[in-house]
Amino acid sequence: MADVLREMIEMSDAFKKVLVIGDGGWGTTLALVLARHGVEVCLWSAFPEQAEELEQHRENKRFLPGVSLPESMRFSADPSSASDGVELAVSVVPTQHLRSVAERFEDALSGTLPIVTATKGVEIETFQHPLEILKSVLGERGYCVLTGPSHAEEVARGMPASVIAASEDLELAARVQATFSGDSLRVYTSSDPVGAELAGALKNVIALAAGICDGLGLGDNAKAALISRGMVEMARFGRSRGGQPETFFGLAGFGDLVTTCCSEHSRNRSVGEAIGRGETLEEILQRMEMVAEGVWTTKALFGPEAELGDEELPIAREVHEILFEGKNARDAVQDLMSRAPVSEMGDLLGSAG
Repeated sequence: MADVLREMIEMSDAFKKVLVIGDGGWGTTLALVLARHGVEVCLWSAFPEQAEELEQHRENKRFLPGVSLPESMRFSADPSSASDGVELAVSVVPTQHLRSVAERFEDALSGTLPIVTATKGVEIETFQHPLEILKSVLGERGYCVLTGPSHAEEVARGMPASVIAASEDLELAARVQATFSGDSLRVYTSSDPVGAELAGALKNVIALAAGICDGLGLGDNAKAALISRGMVEMARFGRSRGGQPETFFGLAGFGDLVTTCCSEHSRNRSVGEAIGRGETLEEILQRMEMVAEGVWTTKALFGPEAELGDEELPIAREVHEILFEGKNARDAVQDLMSRAPVSEMGDLLGSAG
């Protein structure tokens, strides 16, 4: 079966030379996946010293320790040289830094070069998701969202995973699918990039709540209920912002939600668990090297640019009050449990629950 898949990929119009922007764990992993597929790939770092360290040690000791990077991978901290001759750019930059990084590439990337975004979050100041940020800086071109349940620690080690390539340009989605698909990474296509990005951002907020549930020791029943209601909450909000509800019940939503709420690798779940045990957000963030996007997505959701209604996202609202308003986590659980009763799936038609 693997040989058949490989033959199909070789027959397709896959990209042959790719730039990956962002040397975090997921960016490094995507570059590694491409290199294993025979793609000529350059991994860009914002820091020259980090690019030199990657080149010298062939290992991302900070974000992906223990995984060897092949000799075929190239590293650079210069936007111009990194972009030279590439057919595709893949953006894997934390959302709150994405705009400034994109501005560094304005002159380096040709106006027709397609871009894949693999970042999950929402910009606090504007409430724009990564696709919107890139369009505002780099203009109209082909864009594709790559998202789904895909912890870097597992994908880098060749463990099976599935994601989606979502684009309004179905030909571009198919080419991205062909480029990233392999023996251990299965890629599906979608025509709903907005829903895919919103799902990827919102699931991190629900994962914070799931972690708080774990930290409080509330048990499996409570966590299952929270994940299920969080799923409906995500789909309702996503539809109101232009996403397709079915996207939220696929890999970009439900699949990624389950992984992020349950995995030992999940930074967002871990932050929530520490909050549930009584630590403050400031204490947690001070010791973290990697970014927990859900923290900043939660903040963005309840900023003025989000224009969020009072009855939208009840779980996310409680997470925001715990993180940023000092609310006691057990009081938040009680407030959720005492909400007015509603029908289960009626929420998708507009009412909150």
